[in-house]
Amino acid sequence: MPYKPFQSTYYDERMRQSPALLRARAPYLIKNTITGFAICTMVIGIYTYTINVISQDEFDDVVVPDEPVKRSILQMQPSSPSTPSTTQSVQQAVAARKQ
Repeated sequence: MPYKPFQSTYYDERMRQSPALLRARAPYLIKNTITGFAICTMVIGIYTYTINVISQDEFDDVVVPDEPVKRSILQMQPSSPSTPSTTQSVQQAVAARKQ
């Protein structure tokens, strides 16, 4: 007798559903289909809403410098009082934008 690790009354030896399993699942087929459709609709709706809201966002409040900051090796060391810190640079950019 060959080894059978799984013996079920709902599946035959070729793992096909038996008529008993089909009868047991029949009452839930419509409910499960409607539930799956509702979940998929919610996911698609949330995704669509999110993409729509993000695409309307304007980034006017984000300060973008005109040109990238060029740093030399000397500037990467702790800042001296003559070189402005990053916070001071951002404050200057905001002040320049307000004018």
